[in-house]
Amino acid sequence: MQQHVQAATLRCIVPRCFRYNTFGNKRCETMKDINTWIAQYIAGVQGALATLPREEIAAAIDVLRAAHRDGRQVFVFGNGGSAATASHFVCDLGKGASDRLGKRFRCYTLNDNVSWMTAIGNDYCYEDVFVRQLENLAQPGDVVLTMSVSGSSPNLVKAFAWANAKGLVTMAIVGGKRILADRAGGHG
Repeated sequence: MQQHVQAATLRCIVPRCFRYNTFGNKRCETMKDINTWIAQYIAGVQGALATLPREEIAAAIDVLRAAHRDGRQVFVFGNGGSAATASHFVCDLGKGASDRLGKRFRCYTLNDNVSWMTAIGNDYCYEDVFVRQLENLAQPGDVVLTMSVSGSSPNLVKAFAWANAKGLVTMAIVGGKRILADRAGGHG
């Protein structure tokens, strides 16, 4: 009975919510406006997917396969929304992919240990929140994967420089500036 009530409540609420956007409560005139927005959004996502560099994605998969085969650690991290994406990626790699393959991925996201991050940020500087964790955990041949919309965050760039200098394999998924992308690919 409770599920039926929730479904009925959603049918009443959703159309009313669609009449407003989150940017200033400007009223949409019709559901056609919403359908147009949805169609444009889907077209934008499809356009972005069509431009993904397939060869680079295949190369990244090969790096992850080699790390899995050789028992290397995979460290993933980012800031803000990219931190959430890094956490989700490690969850999928550590659970989903590991379940499917039988052998477990050795993976860890550096942005999930809030106590460690805040201690480093407070006692040293925010620029060190990832590099100091890598100093404790990483070994030559391990993999560092970072995600960044800007591609130029100082804490990510510093961690990459250290990883490249210490013989780790580095990969970056970036959106804007190419600093990280230009420094990716260190193989020791």
